[in-house]
Amino acid sequence: MKYVLLTIFLLQGVLNYAQEITGTQLLERAIAYHDPENNWSSFKGKMLIEMESPKNSPRSTVIEMKLPNNYFKTTVKKNNYTIESELDNSKCTLKLNGSTSIFPKIKDSLNISCDRAKMMKNYYTYLYGLPMKLKDKGTIIDNNVIKKTFKEKEYLVLKATYEKEVGNDTWYFYFDPKTYAMEVYQFFHDESKNDGEYILLSEMIMVNGIKIPKVRAWYYNKGDVYLATDNLRKANVID
Repeated sequence: MKYVLLTIFLLQGVLNYAQEITGTQLLERAIAYHDPENNWSSFKGKMLIEMESPKNSPRSTVIEMKLPNNYFKTTVKKNNYTIESELDNSKCTLKLNGSTSIFPKIKDSLNISCDRAKMMKNYYTYLYGLPMKLKDKGTIIDNNVIKKTFKEKEYLVLKATYEKEVGNDTWYFYFDPKTYAMEVYQFFHDESKNDGEYILLSEMIMVNGIKIPKVRAWYYNKGDVYLATDNLRKANVID
């Protein structure tokens, strides 16, 4: 009798492990790990990000974002320049070395514009707001979750595509199967060409109750070529 009960117990364990988790369920569990108190929508924070790249000089970026106030600002220091781009609702303010008077040619050469500021707002709020941002309107979550080994570790992989007005890339998000921590994400412009990049995430830190990866190392999908590393050096809550 004991043998029969043990056999049933083991079979139930195998069946439970084998049961498929849906994409929506995986996303909810990942968000529960990263943002257990649902703080992202009210996030107000300041972050210092330093980028290191073998082909470029170091770049320091201070980000200030107040999501409830629709406020976003970057202060970028590179070489001898300090570029400030501030978006306060519909108002855009650009500064170079503290001055709003910038010659058009210099603006062009340093890529200083309100369009650029809006693009960087979307870029940083998306990457540093993952996986919570996957619940945004226009995101299409594939309900089929893939089990995949990447860099000698097994992950639960979530696929996301986007409505045309949002984006054309295909993204994959790799979650630890036990904790549901997001440890890798990957995107393709054209998956058949193996283009795009993957990003390795490590060293989670807590900011306003949200677990955010401190280190992001970027690589090309094709050839595993290293590109750069973004290091989150400081992060704190602001009013």
